[in-house]
Amino acid sequence: MNYDVESIRAQFPVLSRKMGDKPLAYLDSTATTQKPLCVIEAMDDFYRNHYSSVKRGVYRLSEWTTSHCEATRAKVAEFLGASSPDEIVFTRGTTESLNLVAQSWGRKNVRAGDAILLGALEHHADIVPWQILAEEKGAEIRVIPCDDDANLLLDAVPGLLADGKVKIVCVNQVANTTGTVNPVAEIAKLAHEAGALMCVDGAQSVAHLDVDVARLGCDFFAFSGHKIYGPTGIGVLWARSELLEAMPPWHGGGEMIDQVTFAKTTYAPPPARFEAGTPPIAEIIGLGFALDWVRSVGLAAVAEHEAALLADLRARLGEMPGIRLIGSPRDQSAIQSFVMEGIHPHDAALILDEEGIAVRAGHHCAQPVMERFGVPATIRVSYGAYSVRKETDQLVSALARVRRIFG
Repeated sequence: MNYDVESIRAQFPVLSRKMGDKPLAYLDSTATTQKPLCVIEAMDDFYRNHYSSVKRGVYRLSEWTTSHCEATRAKVAEFLGASSPDEIVFTRGTTESLNLVAQSWGRKNVRAGDAILLGALEHHADIVPWQILAEEKGAEIRVIPCDDDANLLLDAVPGLLADGKVKIVCVNQVANTTGTVNPVAEIAKLAHEAGALMCVDGAQSVAHLDVDVARLGCDFFAFSGHKIYGPTGIGVLWARSELLEAMPPWHGGGEMIDQVTFAKTTYAPPPARFEAGTPPIAEIIGLGFALDWVRSVGLAAVAEHEAALLADLRARLGEMPGIRLIGSPRDQSAIQSFVMEGIHPHDAALILDEEGIAVRAGHHCAQPVMERFGVPATIRVSYGAYSVRKETDQLVSALARVRRIFG
């Protein structure tokens, strides 16, 4: 594979720094990806040379800003295979996108006695909004179980859908704890056959997999800009246009209206109906540049590079005594969680930080997953387009030090 990772790394300023006297080994890309220089410079250029609000001025600065924000909307639509930019709603992130679906579509369509079906490997952002809705409406939460290797049990889905009470199925495309690539297209087909909709949390998939919402057959798809080499504070909800047209607004304020009087307000068509207030303009522009960068590198090449790193990591961790890998899914993205016998993940992570290694330790906002695998927390290693084998070398060496310290 002709993948020039050193050239890619050179585009990320933070990767050249040291942590004390140790080189930084950034192995927490699942939490948030680092940003290439083109994204940083684009946002800086906006603030220095073009700053203005959107859709609220006929002067040239505002027109520039509006056109560039809408250009990003078109880029997102193309990136996801959406049929129109009008199917793209800008939010603050995946969490807000999922809450929007639950509070707008859900409040209108879920009733007492209905059910909502979730996967066993969900992040809290794809659990709690549905629990809030279920408690309000008197609905039931159901869960697709997983096996000991962290594969969702697809054979269980028809039975969970059989009584026709499930109104929506919500599953992450890639689990943030185990890296499991879930069979969302197959689940979506089963959901539709049972009269339910399909919502996909794409926070962990967009930077690693080629996403096409038509091919997935889903009805909603959510992701965050900061997971795909863009800035924080900007996210996306894609939904089929007929669903957005029928959904009531969730937030009220400027730009989401048609006409306002004290007697009555009428609302703008989507996507404006769901974008109340001044948007995160610099972040939208940064997201557009991030998507351009990802397309220039190529997700297929990134995925192949990450798969090689992950295979090497799993093999080397498997050879170390006292380490338990959490999950061994059939299809795994660039994430591996593990625990060390007799050592709390937080303690291990502090020693790793002394060695310049950034990993995530904790329950990863996925406490039901921790309960399923009988652990309070894990150490999680995750790779990105810029990751290199020498970072794994650094990690393995540091884990040996952790073991020596804690005996």
